[in-house]
Amino acid sequence: MFLAGVGCIAGGGWVLLANLTLTDQLALGLPWLEWHLRLDPLSGFFLLLLGALTVAAALYGPAYTREFVHGEDAQPLPPLGLFTATFVLGMQMLLLADDALVFMIFWELMSLSGYFLVAYQHQHTANRHAAFLYLLLAHVGALVILLAFGVLAAFGGGLTFDAMRAAPLTPLWATLAFAFTFLGFGTKAGMVPLHVWLPDAHPVAPSHISALMSGAMLKMGIYGIVRVSFDLIGEVRWEWGVAMLVVGTASALLGVLYALMQHDLKRLLAYHSIENIGIILMGLGMAIIFLGSGHPLLGTLALVAALYHTLNHALFKGLLFLAAGAVLYRTHERDLEHMGGLIRRMPVTAFMFLVGSVAISALPPFNGFVSEWLTFQAALQAPALENGVLRMLLPIAAALLALTGALAAACFVKAFGIAFLGKPRSHHVAHAREVPRGMLLGMGLLALLCLLLGVLPTPMIETMAPITQLLVHHALPSAAAQGWLWLTPISPQVASYSAPFVVLAIVVVFGLGYLFLKRGAVPARRCYPWDCGFGQLNHRMEYTSTSFTQPIRRVFGAVWKVEEEVEKSTSGSGAIRRLTGIRHHLHVSDWSWLKVYVPLGHLVLEAARRIGFIQTGSIHTYLKYSFWTLIFLLWVVSL
Repeated sequence: MFLAGVGCIAGGGWVLLANLTLTDQLALGLPWLEWHLRLDPLSGFFLLLLGALTVAAALYGPAYTREFVHGEDAQPLPPLGLFTATFVLGMQMLLLADDALVFMIFWELMSLSGYFLVAYQHQHTANRHAAFLYLLLAHVGALVILLAFGVLAAFGGGLTFDAMRAAPLTPLWATLAFAFTFLGFGTKAGMVPLHVWLPDAHPVAPSHISALMSGAMLKMGIYGIVRVSFDLIGEVRWEWGVAMLVVGTASALLGVLYALMQHDLKRLLAYHSIENIGIILMGLGMAIIFLGSGHPLLGTLALVAALYHTLNHALFKGLLFLAAGAVLYRTHERDLEHMGGLIRRMPVTAFMFLVGSVAISALPPFNGFVSEWLTFQAALQAPALENGVLRMLLPIAAALLALTGALAAACFVKAFGIAFLGKPRSHHVAHAREVPRGMLLGMGLLALLCLLLGVLPTPMIETMAPITQLLVHHALPSAAAQGWLWLTPISPQVASYSAPFVVLAIVVVFGLGYLFLKRGAVPARRCYPWDCGFGQLNHRMEYTSTSFTQPIRRVFGAVWKVEEEVEKSTSGSGAIRRLTGIRHHLHVSDWSWLKVYVPLGHLVLEAARRIGFIQTGSIHTYLKYSFWTLIFLLWVVSL
């Protein structure tokens, strides 16, 4: 895996920096259907993303997988290694595919390998359920993707992407192809309301696999949307962008709201993947709106923002899943309510999680801030649009994005504070220790990349120019107009950002503050504060994950189905009863699952029950079915 990741970085970086497009054909498969392969700046960019995560997972994995060798949850390692390899191979090859046949072969390889990775610890019912739901929606999405390729191949006269690019599509058929593309790839990306598989699948997979699934596999859905919409279909319509912007905004806001209600640390991170996929879709939606309205430069800015956030999310979400895996590795706990005080037991892991938390909360100087800032800059260009509805829609989306960012920061204050600060709430947590060096090295690599892409965004955005030239035939001419120290996406007069100066200011302010405080500090007398006579502080007096989010739950109560119950225990009899204990039960459910998928499941089962009468168990009946089916098909063919 390490060598595969290095190969991805080398190949992707080469074609991106040199602005190359390499093609080849392999005589595999059917004699008249050769495999067409292509490596261009777009696939090179996603190979870079995949390579960085693969290298980090390769450094992290050997130590982490030792927990599967012994214990009650022991599993054989060869299947894990095999399906991890085919999982990465599927993503590599679908990025190189230049025809629909090769793309779908390796898309399915990626999906099937993911199924076995989710179901790796199959002795648990939750794992088997999550794997089944993942595979079901993966194949539904694949069928819809086939419909999109079918429309393009029918008009283009072939399965190759070159033939599809030349397809003379009418506006109706182009819209239909885009709709199939958006729904099919959006299912894999995890957009609302097609997200229900994601919160179940990511938490139960091994943590380095969760990092690959959230950081890389979801981005294959984004790659498919970008490749088909901007490259194969080519001429986009602003109406498509409106649909994508609305879905993206809903995904971002609902994703972070559902994340806030989670106690399971990995499930919380999974919902944040939905949030960030929504932010990426918002950028892509604005790009299509601007391009379809005749503003190619503004469309290029929104496209760059979306692609940069795609890369950034892969890095900081991979880092957070690896850090959550480190906590699980040492404490065997995923429930935030049982954690606490880990910053003293696992200081390096705590620092890595803090870096990821700051990055995903879009705070400088890390990379998440830059891509969300670029997304805001694109939304603020709404006055350039002639359509009044669009001029109103983009600021509303920007306001909801700002709300999403604030809620994300609150969520990670909760996650970091409950897990790493305060006092430990369980025996395993109280006796945890730091993880092996390999795991720290994998996390450290991603943390360093989060910092570099946050401090030096201008060179990276300049490097992305061949991608936008390939897709929309434009680049950002003024991004580096003031040199590498300043990022000026529109022009120096409109907006600019200097990450190196921000870092310098942070260092100076905190350094001077530390010196002044140290110089005037009086030696502190350490003692317990006045506690109103209740005794020494313990973990039962601390904020819980549930209590931290209670105000938000009250404000946004309609978003979830909330079932809350207080159970009181008493002792004694008759009129004299003494309260001995109180337990609080809270269950938060997803309305989309309850209102869409549960009724749909009941409908399918009822339909299956009603048509079950044809299965009589008699061979004579089955022979009659075959005979009349054959007669019908012969009649159809003879028409």
